[in-house]
Amino acid sequence: MRKILFLLNIFCFIGVAPAHAASTATMAPDVLARSVTDEVFGILRADKEILAGNKKKARDLVESKIAPHFNFAGMAQLAMGKNWSAANSEQRKALAGEFRALLVQTYTASLQLFQDQKVEYRPLKLAPGDTDVVVRSLVRGSGGGEPVQVDYGMEKTDDGWKVYNVKIGGISLVESYRSTFNTEIQKHGVDGLIRTLRDKNTALVAQSGK
Repeated sequence: MRKILFLLNIFCFIGVAPAHAASTATMAPDVLARSVTDEVFGILRADKEILAGNKKKARDLVESKIAPHFNFAGMAQLAMGKNWSAANSEQRKALAGEFRALLVQTYTASLQLFQDQKVEYRPLKLAPGDTDVVVRSLVRGSGGGEPVQVDYGMEKTDDGWKVYNVKIGGISLVESYRSTFNTEIQKHGVDGLIRTLRDKNTALVAQSGK
């Protein structure tokens, strides 16, 4: 349940059309999150092919409008923890690429599930010079029940604000991966982790019908 809620909410935040790239790059992080939510929900609710399970179209949407708003390299580094220093430059590049592919494939598989969710963003106090903030939100399902808090760790870059971590009900995405990554590295080393991620991504692509 937590995984699905995470997927639902994370997409509604970061779906930004390329045509709006120039304006969103200068937006405050909470303003960016709030302004794109309605746009993405509108796109998904109107696109019957994605809602019907068209994986290629869903993947294109993720790649063009969602993935650019994540710092995947930073997320991979946080997920690796102390093991990041043991990886060389080629391994780090490969890890960031496979981690990106894993999240994109996972998001693509669940994209059509969240058109009926509602997201409420909490006010953000952004001080001049802030470069690292937490944008807080509540996700409410169409069936009612208690809302789920989802927080986005965001950092300011030359290309605007980027997501580098997500917490769902206080549980960190990158820290959840860290335990799995550490176990794999202890058994098979950094190259073993890269192979495992690559195999997982290959399997996910095959499951999507491509």
